[in-house]
Amino acid sequence: MKLERDGATIDYDFRGEGDFRGEGDFRGEGDFRGKGPLVVDLHGLSASRELTRRMDLDLTAGLTGRRVLAYDARGHGRSTGSPDPMSYSWPRLADDLLALLDAVGADEPVDAIGASMGTATILHAAVARPDRFRRLVLTIPPTAWETRVAQGAAYRQAAQLVRERGVAAFITATSAVLPPPPVVADLEPVTEPAIGEDLLPFVLEGAALSDLPDPSAVAGIAAPTLLLPWAGDPGHPLSTAERLAELMPDTRTVVASVPADRDVWRRAVVAHLG
Repeated sequence: MKLERDGATIDYDFRGEGDFRGEGDFRGEGDFRGKGPLVVDLHGLSASRELTRRMDLDLTAGLTGRRVLAYDARGHGRSTGSPDPMSYSWPRLADDLLALLDAVGADEPVDAIGASMGTATILHAAVARPDRFRRLVLTIPPTAWETRVAQGAAYRQAAQLVRERGVAAFITATSAVLPPPPVVADLEPVTEPAIGEDLLPFVLEGAALSDLPDPSAVAGIAAPTLLLPWAGDPGHPLSTAERLAELMPDTRTVVASVPADRDVWRRAVVAHLG
C-alpha cells in the first residue's frame, strides 16, 4: 500500500491479528478498525521494514491480537524521496508519520515502536501531537544534543564520500570504523544501505541537520515509555537513553548487551504494550 506525500511515495503494510472493516483485512483507505490500539513500527537510518525483519530486530514479533503498521521512511526501502536534505530531517519524518496515521484512519491513540531514526521520528511526532500516542517503545536512541555535533559532521563527510566515490566506498569506510554492536554480533552483517545511491547523500545530510526535540519539550511527553538501548555502539550511546529517562516522567529502561537480549527486549515490549 502506498501514500503519496509531499514529494515522496510512502510504502507501508499491515501485519498481525485484528478485525478491519469487518472483513479481517485492511484495505488501505480510511476508517481504521482494530482490536486494541494500532501498533506503528519505524526502522532506523539506512534500513527498511524488510531489513529489520531479516536482521532479527523486529520487536513486534511477540505481539498477539494486534495489528502492526510498518512502513519504509521516505527514501528508504520501497519508498521514494526527493533530492532535498530537509525532507529527511527528523521533524519532516515526524510529519510523514502523522500523515500516515491520518491516511489509514487511526483515530485512536496508537502505540509506537522506533529504532534510532525511528525513535527520533516518534519523539518529534509525540511533541507535536501527544494525543496521537498511547505508549512508546524507543529502541537504540541515537546521538542527541551534546553528542550530536560530531555525529552530524560524520554524516556530512559520508555524504561527500558517496558523491565523490560511490556507495561501495561508503560501505567499505563504515564497515571499517563501525563494528557491529555485541547484541547483533551473532548475525550476518548487513552493510549495504536500503537507500538508492542517488538519494543516499541527501538522506545523510538530512540526518546531519537533525537532533532530538529540545529537552524541555521531551520532558512534556507523558506517554508511558519503554527505553531499549544497547551497549557498545557510539552511534547510539547509552547516554541518550539515560538522559531521556531523566527527562520523561514515565519510563522503564532495559539495556541489551548480548544477542540473547533481543528476546528479552521482545518480552519487555509485550509486557509494556499489554
